[in-house]
Parts: sequence; C-alpha cells; structure tokens
Amino acid sequence: MFTYLTLKNFKTWRNCELRLAPVTLLLGANSSGKSSLLQSLLLLKQTAASPDRTVHLNLGGDEVNDYFNFGNFDDVLTRDASPREFGISVGFKRLAIRQEVRSKQFQNFINRLAELKLSYRKTSAGAPIVQSFAMSDDGREFRLARGDRGAYKLYVDGELAARGASRNYAPERSIALSTEASQLLGPDAAVAQDLSLDLRRKLESIAYLGPLTQSPKRDYSWNKSKPGQMGADGGGAMNALLASVYLKSTDEVATDLTSALAGSTDKDSKDLLKEVSTWLKRMGVAESIEIKQLGHSSRYELIVHNDGIASNLRDVGIGVSQVLPVLTLAYFAKRGSTILLEEPEIHLHPLAQSVLADLFVEVAKERGIQFIVETHSEHIFRRMQTLIAKGKAKAADCQMYFVKRTNADARLITLELDDFG
Repeated sequence: MFTYLTLKNFKTWRNCELRLAPVTLLLGANSSGKSSLLQSLLLLKQTAASPDRTVHLNLGGDEVNDYFNFGNFDDVLTRDASPREFGISVGFKRLAIRQEVRSKQFQNFINRLAELKLSYRKTSAGAPIVQSFAMSDDGREFRLARGDRGAYKLYVDGELAARGASRNYAPERSIALSTEASQLLGPDAAVAQDLSLDLRRKLESIAYLGPLTQSPKRDYSWNKSKPGQMGADGGGAMNALLASVYLKSTDEVATDLTSALAGSTDKDSKDLLKEVSTWLKRMGVAESIEIKQLGHSSRYELIVHNDGIASNLRDVGIGVSQVLPVLTLAYFAKRGSTILLEEPEIHLHPLAQSVLADLFVEVAKERGIQFIVETHSEHIFRRMQTLIAKGKAKAADCQMYFVKRTNADARLITLELDDFG
C-alpha cells in the first residue's frame, strides 16, 4: 500500500502532502487539480515500465503503452516555479518477496515504511533528468545527487563523503541504481536491489480506470485468454468476465501482504461474475448478469436481468455498462493492488453512487486493495461518513480531501473524520 504522496511544483501543485489510506477520496470542482494527483503515480508507473532502462522520466506519447501524455517538461512544471525543478515522493509498505518468512518476522518486515524521493530538472535539450534520487527503508538510504557536468555522486546512509561520482551512476527508470553505482555498494548492493524490486512491483500493481469507459457492444469476440490488464477505458472487462466463466484454471499465487498473513492465496473462490452481479443488485441497477455464447462461434453477449426481463447490455441504461468495469476491476486486480479511479459514479443515480463507498470499504478489507478515487459525487462522501458512524469502516482507514483552486494553484483541504463520521 502507498502511504503518502508528496508533490512539489508538479502541474498545479506547488506543495502537496497527501496521506494515503486503504480508501482515499478526492472531491472537488472541475480542473481543480484532483486528476494531477493520480497522474503523478501513473507517471512513475509508466516510467518504471519503460523498455529503456536508462530513461529518467517517461512523459508519454506512446498511445498503446503509456497511460498519459504529459507533453514536455515545461507542461509538468508549475508556472513561475523557482528553482525550475519539480519533485515527486512516495511512501509505501514493502511487499513480501520470500513466502517462507516466519509470521512474526514477516509482520515486522511489512510494517516498515519504504520511501522514494525524486526531483527533476531539464537538460539543455529540454529532456527531463533526475536531479536528486533517494530510496530508503528501515534506516538504510541510497542517495544520488547530480553535480557538475552531469556526474552523479552516490551516498549511502548518513555518509558525508560520496562513494564516487560518475555520469554512469545515473538512476535507471527513476527507481533503481545503475550497475556501475551498485558495484560501489559491496554487500549492500543486494539491499538496494531488493528495495528497487519491491518499488517496481508496487508501481506495477497500480491499476487505473479513467472516467470514459468503452461504449457497450451487442456482442464481443474472445480469444479464450485471460487479459493481463483491464485498460484505462475498461476495454478488458468483458474478457475478464469471460475468462472467469470459461477458464477454470487457478489464478497466480498472491504475494500481497494481506493474503500472506492470512495464509491464503489469490485463488479467489468467489466467482467474478457473481460478485459483479451482487454489487449491481445492491446498487439497484440490475438483479444479475450472465454471459451467453452465440451458437458455436467465438462471440458472446452479456445479458442483464432486471424486473424479470432479460436484455442485451446494449439495450439497457448506460449506467450498467459504465460501472461494470469498476466492479470487475475491484475483483480482477490482484490482491494488494492499488486502484486509481476517476469519476466512477458517471451515469449512476444517487443511491448507486453511494453504494460505491461500500464497495471500496469491503473490497479493501477482503482483498487488501487500496482505492484512490477522484470524484464529483458528494453521495460517496456522505455514505463514507455513514459507514464510519455505523462502525462498518474505521476513520483511520479512510482519507477524505477537498481540492480547490486559489488563483492558478491547487490547494488540498483535509476533511478530518472522527469515529462518528
């Protein structure tokens, strides 16, 4: 789980310190800066996934593989920023790499807070470049500082003298030390490599669903494989549902903290289609859904049952098809993942919007999923208050923020919650 996000001179945010909980809700007007908070995590994710390990920051441009196109360095930098430098820092709980660790040792391991702190400037050619890099965990820190002529100095823990300086020590993909820099660490190289691996896995575990999902189709083709991801537009939702119905192979064993502590795996015994149907019914938009194969072809249709009537997905209200990817992703994402959602309430009536809060709370508990949600729905916020007041959620497990603009700058207002909501 990510525990905090700090931004400096990033788009509309001159300074932002965001504490993250299992469920984090961001409410605010249009263009207030909410989406930029999610985008900063996507920027790190797409950089970590770059095929070029020497890249410092992947600002996007690949419509197939990148989540967001940030433009150029100056498009990211806050207006009139001084110095002309922006920073991103994240805190996160370590993932378990070795499953044979004893429970007590494992508990101590996962309670440790790891951190990544980055700042960027641009080269004379306009490309973003890491100015400073620091990753730390359990009192250990590995730090790089860019100096004269582009050489990076490597520091370990609280050392005042650099281990060395070279352009070859530049960090890779903003999350790892280079091979040349690692060679200066001796036995500590393994510590740094494990930390980078955990960080990369944590960024890979981010799943993002944008506000504009695919329009419903009358039927879908399927190649009888399980999708690796859902896609920002939810295009993989139908394939995920089909795979859950027709593919009976077990899921990958989870390495997330929640399931490992509970002694379970990610063989979710609950059927994905059944879970989605349950939540559609709780929202009052459908009684259930089912999938039917069209003859002996490779095409399938999704049938929505409501009030005794069976209808093709294309023939029912748009709200069902728009919320379908949200519900599917909640159970399709691997345990321990972080799900970023933008306006999941679109096209839903107020009752259905409020039930989304129940979804976030219950799935966060059951599957160890972290939700960071940008929304315009006051109904979701009010329902979250009610859940806390009824004891169905803990105030400590939910962070609620209001985002507003003051002139050109975004401001974050923390909505403090007590145990009565």
